[in-house]
Amino acid sequence: MNTVIIKYNAGNVQSVMYALDRIGASYHLTDDESEIRSADKVIFPGVGEASTAMTYLRERGLDRVIPSLKQPVLGTCVGMQLLCRYSEEGNTTCMGVFDVDVRRFPAEPGFKVPHMGWNSLQNLRGPLLDGIPEQAYVYFVHSYCADVCPETTAVCDYVRPFSAMLQKDNFYAAQFHAEISGNIGQRILENFLKL
Repeated sequence: MNTVIIKYNAGNVQSVMYALDRIGASYHLTDDESEIRSADKVIFPGVGEASTAMTYLRERGLDRVIPSLKQPVLGTCVGMQLLCRYSEEGNTTCMGVFDVDVRRFPAEPGFKVPHMGWNSLQNLRGPLLDGIPEQAYVYFVHSYCADVCPETTAVCDYVRPFSAMLQKDNFYAAQFHAEISGNIGQRILENFLKL
């Protein structure tokens, strides 16, 4: 199987590579359009700031390539947010695969932003969550989140309920870092690679 990790200078690629190594998956890192289009699976990770990341994608034409892909695509953290319609972070127009906006967590007494650490998933559905129990814990680090919408496949509650995972057609996304979410994250990556 030919798995590609999209290279776009947005953080945590190394930890994604380590996670794939642990499950014995072969992959390569690229920003080449033909390599991305010919892959069996595409992983679109990210840590960083939405507007800077979108600028990099636009400069390389990847903002039009990614939404047009037909194979399974998994976006994580900022990768998930960039697949949404719009992000309040940097007032950024994103790629619009998911018809939902990304907003900053509101200031609430007793809640720190960024939302950082382990939190549970509820209302699970979809093939990436096969074998994952309700209330499973995964690892989050983020200040912005997508609203709950019809494409939501898992919900987390921090300050307010938000989309922990999304799915539309061949596009899958997780707000949390599957690559550092222990056995649960590993199972989600394995489920993705089996699609």
